[in-house]
Amino acid sequence: MRIERWDRERLGPPNEDALRKKLDALGYQVTRFVYPPGTVFETHTHEVDKIDAVVSGRFLIRMGAQSAVLEAGDAVFVPRGMPHHAEVVGEEPVVSLDALKR
Repeated sequence: MRIERWDRERLGPPNEDALRKKLDALGYQVTRFVYPPGTVFETHTHEVDKIDAVVSGRFLIRMGAQSAVLEAGDAVFVPRGMPHHAEVVGEEPVVSLDALKR
């Protein structure tokens, strides 16, 4: 599982505009979603490569035997056809940028 963590020392605190610009520059179409606590996405796949980037909150991602909790500024690369599971962790909603490869 490929995760990119936000470099706070180099980039400062993560923010939605900076994450959106980064994803757009990589050739992704970006849509913003807010997922309330308790949201679970059972194992599924996508027909395109995508990135899920977290603006705020905590998002648990599982791919195969690997899992990770994403926090503000973190992004996970989800290759097309890769089975994965995601869920909101804790009592705070997750604000996510869902980026689909153009």
